[in-house]
Amino acid sequence: MNETYDVVVVGGGAAGLSGAKALSRARRSVLVVDAGEPRNASAGHVHNYLGREGTPPGELVAIGRDEVREYGGEIVEATVTAAVRAGDGFRVTLADGRSVGARRLLVTTGLTDELPDIGGLAGRFGRDVLHCPYCHGWEVRDQAIGVVGSNPMAVHAAQMWRQLSADVTLFRHRVPELTGGEREELAARGIRVVEGEVAAVEVEDDRLTGVRMRSGEVVPRQVVVVAPRFTANSGLLTALGLELTDQVMQGHVVGSFVAADPTGATSVPGVWVAGNVTNLMAQVVVSASGGLMAGVAINADLIAEDTRAAVAAHRAGVFDGESEVSELVLGARRHGI
Repeated sequence: MNETYDVVVVGGGAAGLSGAKALSRARRSVLVVDAGEPRNASAGHVHNYLGREGTPPGELVAIGRDEVREYGGEIVEATVTAAVRAGDGFRVTLADGRSVGARRLLVTTGLTDELPDIGGLAGRFGRDVLHCPYCHGWEVRDQAIGVVGSNPMAVHAAQMWRQLSADVTLFRHRVPELTGGEREELAARGIRVVEGEVAAVEVEDDRLTGVRMRSGEVVPRQVVVVAPRFTANSGLLTALGLELTDQVMQGHVVGSFVAADPTGATSVPGVWVAGNVTNLMAQVVVSASGGLMAGVAINADLIAEDTRAAVAAHRAGVFDGESEVSELVLGARRHGI
């Protein structure tokens, strides 16, 4: 690895690789550091990504890495343990003790899905325990679907999944008492409501077969829908002075994210974010778009800095000629100026 890069990208999913490719194509020196722990590792395929429909997540990452390398970007599989301000740039430390300099940071560390405390959910998540009808709905169409309520949005979730199957059951679980209007709407679309708390999911021959209530009753189901709490992986960012913002939907906190402007720029100069760390609802294609937007904005910011350095040299009259000014700018970049 080089001593100092124009940009270090922390996280090598769709957002990070998309930003890295845009920056590499702009002839920036880029290092992507990826811990290899993608949120969608358990999912079989990526959906709603135009031109890449049905691509396995690991394959999409491999394609993205090859594209970044094609334009000169570097990728290392490692974990970033710290990123601190160093002069006008940053010093990034890896778990193995190596460290590199960066003029700018693009952090795309994603989020963690915090699942309800129900037995057996974690091992099935992304397979037949799902959360997003747009990510997985088509694949489980017409199956027996159970929606486990853990927040006031459960009724809305049940109605969304009803679009995909005529056999939908809402397990009220920990949702407050339903209103008369909600019960009428559910009944009108044939959505059964089961009272009481859910204890676990039942599995036979590596297939989900039902939902077990605390009462002992087992309700046959093929698919279970849950509402995780989405928590941004923000350790590096909070250490740099950024704070988490609550994501509120229908008056209920469903997660936390790191706020940024539309380009991904945070309130800490030189730090950009993209993907699920700043947009909890972003699917893969949206994360890739956010990474591209951030990459373009970072390049513009670096161009402005390079231009200021060139103008300062020109006014000083120390160098004569465009090539010599370019050398000054390159030297400044290598030293993080």
